[in-house]
Amino acid sequence: MLARIAILMMAAPAMAQPVFMPVEVPAHQYTGGWAHFVGGGVAVLDCNQDLLPDLFVAGGESPVLLLENTTPVRGGALGFSKVDMPDITNTIGAYPLDINSDGFMDLAVLRVGENLLLKGGPDCAFTPFTGLGFASEEHWTTAFSATWEGGNALPSLAFGNYVDRDNPDGPFGTCESNSLYRPEGDKYAEAAPLAPGFCALSMLFTDWGQNGRADLRVSNDRHYYPAGGAEQLWAMEPLPRLYAEAEGWRPYHLWGMGIASRDLDGDGRAEVFLSSMGDQHLQTLEAGNAPSYADATYARGTTAHRPYAGGDGRPSTGWHIAFGDAQNDGLDDVFIAKGNVQEMPGLAMQDPNNLLLQQPDGRFIEAGLEAGLADMARGRGAAFEDLNLDGLPDIVVVNRNAPLRVYQNQTTPTGHWLLLDLQQPAPNVNAIGAFVEITDGRRRWTRELTVGGGHASGSAAMQHFGLGGAEAVRIRIRWPDGAQSHWQEVGTDQILRISARGDGLAIEALWIP
Repeated sequence: MLARIAILMMAAPAMAQPVFMPVEVPAHQYTGGWAHFVGGGVAVLDCNQDLLPDLFVAGGESPVLLLENTTPVRGGALGFSKVDMPDITNTIGAYPLDINSDGFMDLAVLRVGENLLLKGGPDCAFTPFTGLGFASEEHWTTAFSATWEGGNALPSLAFGNYVDRDNPDGPFGTCESNSLYRPEGDKYAEAAPLAPGFCALSMLFTDWGQNGRADLRVSNDRHYYPAGGAEQLWAMEPLPRLYAEAEGWRPYHLWGMGIASRDLDGDGRAEVFLSSMGDQHLQTLEAGNAPSYADATYARGTTAHRPYAGGDGRPSTGWHIAFGDAQNDGLDDVFIAKGNVQEMPGLAMQDPNNLLLQQPDGRFIEAGLEAGLADMARGRGAAFEDLNLDGLPDIVVVNRNAPLRVYQNQTTPTGHWLLLDLQQPAPNVNAIGAFVEITDGRRRWTRELTVGGGHASGSAAMQHFGLGGAEAVRIRIRWPDGAQSHWQEVGTDQILRISARGDGLAIEALWIP
């Protein structure tokens, strides 16, 4: 541990306190009754192919909102304008992915009712997909993830469903099964149930063991599932099955709201962060080939179990959770959107969002108040992405019955960074399932490209890496088909598009300082 601290301190310049400033955006709130106590997601995607990330925001009972990113220059003051959309209502959240590999980002929209697959087109035009064979039953859908299995032309889609609203014995103990759509050729087969379901609020396809197969992790809300419910990890075999205790999977119970996955310590193995009521749970994958995860200790500073401001000492409620390097010091930080479900008396009503800054020794410290993120609205879905392409991740928060918030990261000084856009031939043109490795010779950053996680919110933004003091790094990619490139050196503070060239990399600079 001491050696790791010394390496990281040499690699990282001195960092200032992060500063986030609110940005004026068109008015929007996530509204509705009981069915919209959960959800409230935002999808981050470049829908007009100008590189700047745009925002598709769920509205609950209100219509969705599509915001075009109108930031005038790279690194300039963030700006957004409303784009006309059909009045899609009863939405929970949305996740972007290029389903048909045509180069335009599509959307999986989660709803109370039938879920939608929207086909992206030029100038942020979205229309319902036809010809895919996708048919959604009516559910209260609150989670989503996707991956490409084998050489399939279409991605496999997993939808996580919540309480059966039509069950007269509900709501407790009436969680619905989840739904898995696998393609057959160029169309989707009928949805297969993933049963039992325990009221999923987040799911993530991830190749946790780096063995070439993405399994499906599901985080569930123990408020509604009956005795016997727990967190789940589905082995994505031809007939999916749950991992058992004999294989290393441990029964785990929490009010699971969101999932985030990131290699925090440079060992090549991703940690998992789970948001919940009360304690948030950072988990480390133990050594070996089993899916065995252990909770971080309290001393790590990651539980974020009570509000740090507002004077309300009751337990906190975490929703969307996301990693990002707020200062570019080479150490990933954590943003957690917070807020009471509605009026739950045992939980804090004054419950500000968290910004947990990672320290060189692996601990985390709270910086939300000083950073300007201590909003007391009921936060739900969110994003922690670089919206103006200046190398600093910004923050979006969707609030229940309160205005949408966008915060521009104005932290100075900063370390070095890269923004990476991976491309490959169809299918799966955005290389979902690839692993990116970056090293400066002292430490290594490893990142898996995934679709899912968070709370009803997904991102197809370019991959941001904070790199501390590194002025040059080497990059290696393990592509979804298992092919691995050799190492290739690049300068930092650039936006790069990367594709395969033999056993090397074809690198196109989209912006150079």
